[in-house]
Amino acid sequence: MNARSHTFELTVEGQQVQEVVSSLFHTVLLYRTFGKLHFNNADETSYSVGTVGYNDVDCDFVNFTYVSCSSEKLSGVIKNEVSAFLIALRENDGEETGQISLEFFQKKRNRWPFNTENIPWEVWTIRLHLITVNNEDQRRKLRQETEKMLKEKVFDIAEIMNRHDFVPEISNPSELGAIFDTTYPDVQPYLFKIYFSTISTSQMSLGKTVKKFIKDSLLL
Repeated sequence: MNARSHTFELTVEGQQVQEVVSSLFHTVLLYRTFGKLHFNNADETSYSVGTVGYNDVDCDFVNFTYVSCSSEKLSGVIKNEVSAFLIALRENDGEETGQISLEFFQKKRNRWPFNTENIPWEVWTIRLHLITVNNEDQRRKLRQETEKMLKEKVFDIAEIMNRHDFVPEISNPSELGAIFDTTYPDVQPYLFKIYFSTISTSQMSLGKTVKKFIKDSLLL
C-alpha cells in the first residue's frame, strides 16, 4: 500500500518555526485523533468512544490562532519533536532549509521469526526555508505573509480530510493497538511518528526560489 503524501512549503523567520509547524501538525491531528475506547462488556464485543476536548491556541510570532486537542501529553509530544527540529536547524551552520514529517502508520504482525512491520498510510511534510529580517517593517510583512499562508494550509488540510480516502479501521478489539496509540490517557490518535531532516535535497530547489522571492518582496 502506498502512503498518501502531502507537502507544504513555507518561508519563515527562525522564531516562527515552533508555532508554524505546531499549528499545522495539531490541525492534522484534530482529524486523526479520537476519544478513548471503553469496552462495555467482558468479552469486548461492544464499546463506546469517549469525547475529545479542544483548545484555542494563540501564536506569539504570527497573527494566527489554531485549534488543538486538549491533551497535555499529545501537546507535549508535538512540542518536544518540533523543538528538536528547531535546534537541529540552528545547529546546522550554513543550512537554512529543513523539513519535518508527521507520518501515520499501522502495524502488521508477521509470523515468527519476523518482526512487526510498520506500514505508513499517510505522511504530512512541512518544508521550511528560514530567512533573517533586518527591521520591524520586514518582520511585519513576513508575519502578514505567514498568516496568509497558514490560513490557506489549514483550509487545504480540511479539504483533504473531507475526501473519502483510506483510513485504517478495526474489525475486532485485538486490532486496536495495531491502528491506534493507546498510551495516551485522554485521547486515542492513529499511530504516528515524527521525523525531520535539515539536509538540502534537489527537491527543495524550488523552495529556494520561493524564499528569495519572498525575501525580495519584504525589501519593497
